[in-house]
Amino acid sequence: MSSGVEYGLHCLLFLVGESGEGRDASVRDLAELQGVPLDFLAKIFTKLAKAGLVAATEGVKSGFMLARPANKISVLDVVTAIDGEKALFECREIRSRCAVFDGEPPTWATSGTCAVHAVMISAQQRMEEALAEQTLQDLAQRVGRKSLASYDTKVVNWLGERASKRTAKT
Repeated sequence: MSSGVEYGLHCLLFLVGESGEGRDASVRDLAELQGVPLDFLAKIFTKLAKAGLVAATEGVKSGFMLARPANKISVLDVVTAIDGEKALFECREIRSRCAVFDGEPPTWATSGTCAVHAVMISAQQRMEEALAEQTLQDLAQRVGRKSLASYDTKVVNWLGERASKRTAKT
């Protein structure tokens, strides 16, 4: 998975309040808050919006908010939105190139799914199932259990101050 998935997931968690309610934030603020490149994060949020996971908010404090509840957005949804549907493994069918085959490989060597490919297909399915089982709400709760009680308040205040500064400039 790309670094975009990591950036996207971390930034989306800031759009989930402690009790699962949504909040909005600008991509610029999220990029600064997380220390990630603004241009790259803007592209990620464009993909997330196109996938229907976030929606743009309007007005002076414009930004993004979750397009549906955090418990209805799986980690797999985010991964697919950002990276697309990618296979973990691309079989190159090297089993047909064995030097001892003396030219054309025998049917027994190439019939059916390659054993290596079959293992990789199974791994892909398990990974996708695991990612589909976890939601943004699940991740937000994990972060909430680990962080100091004042952390969420500090984040809300920081984002609010940033939004107020943008409002004051217009």
